[in-house]
Amino acid sequence: SCKKCQTPNTKTCKRCQTRNARHEMQIERSGMNYLSELMGLSAETGRNIKIKGVSFPKDRKLTVNILALGDVGGALLTGLRVLGGSVLGEIGIYDLNPDVMKRYEQEMNQIAWPYDYDGMPPVRILKEEELFQGDVFLFCASKAVPPVTKVKDVRESQSIGPEQDVRMVQFEANRPLVEHYAKMASRQGFKGLFGVISDPVDPLCKAALMASGLEPWQIRGYGLGVMNSRAAYYAKKDGRFARFLTEGRVFGPHGKDLVVADSVENYDHELSVELTRLTVEANLRVRELGFKPYIAPAFSSGALSVLCTLMGEWHYSSFYIGDGNKGAFLGAKNRLVDGVTEVENLPLPPQLFDRIRCAYENLCGL
Repeated sequence: SCKKCQTPNTKTCKRCQTRNARHEMQIERSGMNYLSELMGLSAETGRNIKIKGVSFPKDRKLTVNILALGDVGGALLTGLRVLGGSVLGEIGIYDLNPDVMKRYEQEMNQIAWPYDYDGMPPVRILKEEELFQGDVFLFCASKAVPPVTKVKDVRESQSIGPEQDVRMVQFEANRPLVEHYAKMASRQGFKGLFGVISDPVDPLCKAALMASGLEPWQIRGYGLGVMNSRAAYYAKKDGRFARFLTEGRVFGPHGKDLVVADSVENYDHELSVELTRLTVEANLRVRELGFKPYIAPAFSSGALSVLCTLMGEWHYSSFYIGDGNKGAFLGAKNRLVDGVTEVENLPLPPQLFDRIRCAYENLCGL
């Protein structure tokens, strides 16, 4: 009921409205859960979660440094170069192959608006020890990329069952890499944002945290943005999922434990599970065509989400939930403003909350 006059629930209190005192109802949502409960916090209606985050200087544009210029790193660099002029002052690049660095330095700096030659951030080749002399470090290195082939052949070639996510095949190969650079960042006293783009994003974030002296709030995973975009893709193609475009959300990891909600206002469990399956398998549909599915992740999860982070805008990325090593990086809608990460904390139906909690607990076990 209305907190002011006890009138039964409506979006606008009719009794107060007759006195020209319109106000939003504060409605008790019995039986609902909140994301804050995963953090051991109280379920407070209408209050977003606020946790510590990285602070960026406001008196200058920022420097982003990228490690590795493979398919994802190259596409990410392209997006940041073309779209980052308002917030980025420079993009540093480092790759084990000197010719790859020279190629991208030349090609990126030859992209320009006609007669506006300083409108995009310049790209500069770095030495490895310079990677953490900036505001943001983006880890795009990868040793194990599943081959381009049919879905069945991908799974068989990697000796995995039909239910296991292909991305997890990459974890053991990429973990030593992310641990190496996380330790380097810690040794150099890096105070900026350590962003992970490589798969599997969220387990690699945890590995970086456990191996280094970096603070949990310095590390952020960028894998959920493309899952949101893929869900929107299918929502546009199938009218049954249309509510996702205005009411939908995604939670969890960039992988098989992803949680897609067709609507947080009128949640339909069966439709949400179906949309989740389509979203999770979207990368396999591209592989069936004989291509690596890296362009959408590099832009939706990478360039666009990173820029949203730096501009303080709402986006999808993963952040650490837990105490010490008893936790995991979980993705949800959030924004970073003035050194504070604000996480959306909506009332969630029990079935949806249970899916998110299950994903979180599975991530904790990795």
